[in-house]
Amino acid sequence: MRIYNTLSRKIEEFEPLNPPRPGGQAQVGMYTCGPTVYDYTHIGHLKKYIGDDVLKRVLITNGYEVKHVMNITDVGHLTSDADEGDDKLEKGAKEKGMSVYELARFFEDYFFKSTAAVNIQRPNIVARATEHIEEQIKLIRCLEKEGFTYISDQAIYFDTGKLADYGKLTGQKVEEKVVGARGEVVTDSQKRNPADFALWFFATGRFENHVMKWPSPWGEGFPGWHIECSAMSMEYLGNTLDIHTGGEDNISPHHVNEMAQSEAATGKAFVRFWVHHRFLMVNGEKMSKSKKNFYTIDDIINKGFDPLALRYLFLTGHYRDPLNFTWESLGAAQNALNNLREEIRGFEPMIGASEGANIESDPFWQRFLEAANNDLNTPQALAVLHEMLRSDTTTSRKSLIILKMDKILGLGLEKYLGKPLEIPSDVKKLIDQREKIRKTGDFKKSDKLRHEIKKLGYEIKDTPTGPRLKKA
Repeated sequence: MRIYNTLSRKIEEFEPLNPPRPGGQAQVGMYTCGPTVYDYTHIGHLKKYIGDDVLKRVLITNGYEVKHVMNITDVGHLTSDADEGDDKLEKGAKEKGMSVYELARFFEDYFFKSTAAVNIQRPNIVARATEHIEEQIKLIRCLEKEGFTYISDQAIYFDTGKLADYGKLTGQKVEEKVVGARGEVVTDSQKRNPADFALWFFATGRFENHVMKWPSPWGEGFPGWHIECSAMSMEYLGNTLDIHTGGEDNISPHHVNEMAQSEAATGKAFVRFWVHHRFLMVNGEKMSKSKKNFYTIDDIINKGFDPLALRYLFLTGHYRDPLNFTWESLGAAQNALNNLREEIRGFEPMIGASEGANIESDPFWQRFLEAANNDLNTPQALAVLHEMLRSDTTTSRKSLIILKMDKILGLGLEKYLGKPLEIPSDVKKLIDQREKIRKTGDFKKSDKLRHEIKKLGYEIKDTPTGPRLKKA
């Protein structure tokens, strides 16, 4: 298996940190940056989490045991990445007339509702920042002991000037980093370097009335955004992680700062493989909450689309390529998914021993797995799937190969494999009525009934053996 590593800026052969245990599998520690739960999860977020899900499924298919940890940011993420502005949770709570805790739980639930709709497997461990304050304080004290912190009137800062290789994830040197502060945003004049970042904010000054605050050795306050991911990931996965994922906007400053504080505290490499996903675009711009140009899973459903059509659409693009979302492209993905489902309905899912033999060495499966193992090339993997469907392979053997492929694709094809389409009674009546009319040669009335059937969500195709129906 080969994957692109942001740190080395090249595709590398993946090998886990820990070898297989006696009589068992090698365990892979995978940490994914989770949501900041102050607003609705949108489909741009889902592109990233579907990519993470595919990565996890490919690892499992290759025989690894994946320990998957994801954070929930429910405190400490300010509206500016430069430790300025309001806390996003508190700002969102004021706008929506909720308490910060109500807001966090509401949008956390919406996040998991959204990920379930597109068949994303839940992480093994979901870690809320507010439930790991002790671990974050412990890490800050470690950094303090190692001499990497200093205190201003507003916060405890990580001193980036003490770390010679700060910014190596981007290849950018400290002196090249420019922090552009807007005039109306509060800045801390006591920061030593523009790149220094807050580990702990004091409940004083601009944060005097901050609702979410905890006691600490330095006084009452709350943690910064970056410290939470380091503390929680290392709490569950150890000092060095196999894989850390995020969106491309997480690279700097978030992941740069995570790496800096983690390696300063432990003296060890923090992450072996950094995996970052490109943005989802809409009308040529990044889909984001700040631009108010985003769609949620509810928007997808309310437009009449199956959420798994969105997953199919994202699989047609590579995770490291930007994808421009349009309703037309989602419609094309829905049609392709419907056609795939209808084709496999007629397959025989049960196979004999001879047909099931040597599936691992089947040329189509081998090519599919090779594509998936080549930096998660899902567009190529889908192409192999469709090529296999057009081949003269028996339908029972195709069934087994499809089930193996779908362990990675996650399209829920097992529900359709060999399962006849359930047709509502009112649609059946219209089909029977149309057949009688067709036999009389009244094709005008026949076409009218075809349109009525389509309005009910079904398309009809006339064949020599009778009408065939599929989902519209």
